[in-house]
Amino acid sequence: LAHVDHGKTTLTDVLIASNGIISQKLAGKLRYMDCRKDEQEREITMKSSSIALLYKSPLHPDDPPILANVIDSPGHVDFTHEVGAALRVSDGALVVVDAVEGVRTQTHAVLQQAYKDKVKCCLVINKMDRLITELKLTPEEASRTLTRIVEECNVILSTLYRESLFAARASDEAAQASAAEGAAAAAPQVAQGEEAAAPVPRPAPSAETPPTV
Repeated sequence: LAHVDHGKTTLTDVLIASNGIISQKLAGKLRYMDCRKDEQEREITMKSSSIALLYKSPLHPDDPPILANVIDSPGHVDFTHEVGAALRVSDGALVVVDAVEGVRTQTHAVLQQAYKDKVKCCLVINKMDRLITELKLTPEEASRTLTRIVEECNVILSTLYRESLFAARASDEAAQASAAEGAAAAAPQVAQGEEAAAPVPRPAPSAETPPTV
């Protein structure tokens, strides 16, 4: 998940190259997941595409590899529905952010959609070399830039969390108030019903009057 041109498809190419499906030299140039002709011509992802990849941890070489289904989703705002469809079938999401451009509008949108669908996110800061080759930042300045990106993403998620808490609290309070009003309105009706249903007293039976059923 990412804003347009932040490097989702390039990252996917690198993951595909790690499985030996394409050459490492072609990663980022081939755009392997953009299989449509118009996607290759316009150099943007327009439809979500998936591929099954194997991951073997270098820290635990004796463990069996993990099968992961990777979905490359569009970043352009016109194809937001494709992002939503991809999230609904995912267990986690890699949120890619350009180190120079930082958090953009579509970054906020995909984080909001992922939070709504309860999908755990992992932040990937991409194109970090641009901080040195283009902006000529010192190590301290680059560190502050990267820290700001992490903080901005966390602020978005924390804001969504607080909003969901407030919404849940307001919903609970409204439900309690509605229940209290319903109980208060029902109380007289119950009393009237009980009074109307009370049996009419009958005279005690006498020797002259036979008992009634």
